Amino acid sequence: MTLRTFHFAGVQEKDVTLGLPRLIELVDARKVPSKPSMDIYLQKSYRSTQQKALEIGKKILYTTVDDLVSQTEVDYIEGIKLKFEPDTLTDFGVTLEQLAEIVEGSKKEVKIDNKNSSLMVVVEDTDASSLFSLRNKLLGLRVSGIKDIKNLTIVKKDSEWIIQTSGSNLGKVFKIPGVDTSRTTTNNIWEIASVIGIEAARSTLINEITHTLDEQGLEVDIRHIILVADLMTSTGVLKSIGRHGIAGTKESVLARAAFEITVPTIAKASVTGEVEELKGVTENVIVGLPVPVGTGMIELYMKR
Repeated sequence: MTLRTFHFAGVQEKDVTLGLPRLIELVDARKVPSKPSMDIYLQKSYRSTQQKALEIGKKILYTTVDDLVSQTEVDYIEGIKLKFEPDTLTDFGVTLEQLAEIVEGSKKEVKIDNKNSSLMVVVEDTDASSLFSLRNKLLGLRVSGIKDIKNLTIVKKDSEWIIQTSGSNLGKVFKIPGVDTSRTTTNNIWEIASVIGIEAARSTLINEITHTLDEQGLEVDIRHIILVADLMTSTGVLKSIGRHGIAGTKESVLARAAFEITVPTIAKASVTGEVEELKGVTENVIVGLPVPVGTGMIELYMKR
């Protein structure tokens, strides 16, 4: 059932994070998903209008000097000139004085030209390559936002406005005033485990796997999914299903050998003198003995 589900799920995938690739990400407990994203819910005072939600969005979206600048000029005598559009600065809620402080933080002298809405970074005694290198460094300076959030959209869900992002940083987003921390979530299971806890990571695993299968129109009993999530989180730390996680830490030699790497597992067990006690299902199937489940657990004798 599991194999059929996995292979069938990859047939109609619409995106790299759906179908089989997403299932593999989840059961492998990948540290970072291929496309991290967040659904950020807002508190009552911010979720009623798009404009209010945008205010929070500006605090979250990672913004650099390059995102605001309209033109740059490199003058070998005066230095580096950064021109800005007043409307752009207003939209992002940033002033020239604030930008000057950010640039000065990189130990450079800055002159503000309010008339032309520009900054002049004074540079003395340097060559052309150093000037262009410095210009690129200045354009990369952070103005506001959270580094991992590269892009966001504000969408209406039911009767409220929420923020959907490309990129994820749950810990820092939770610190932004106006964010509803009780409902905000990410598709990065490790972030949820570290910020909220292992129980939240277990619930998210169940939701993400169920959602991925539902996208493909597949019906898998929820108990199978819960069992997988329980196994992955039972020790209090996220573990993958594969040989580097749960399958690779089983006590039974034959059970480990049945998963991916057979010969090296048996060879290593023989060198270290491990004993196979044939207590599980897999190892008894391999050697052709009754499985110790149900009637296989007892020996029944009948009188003639």
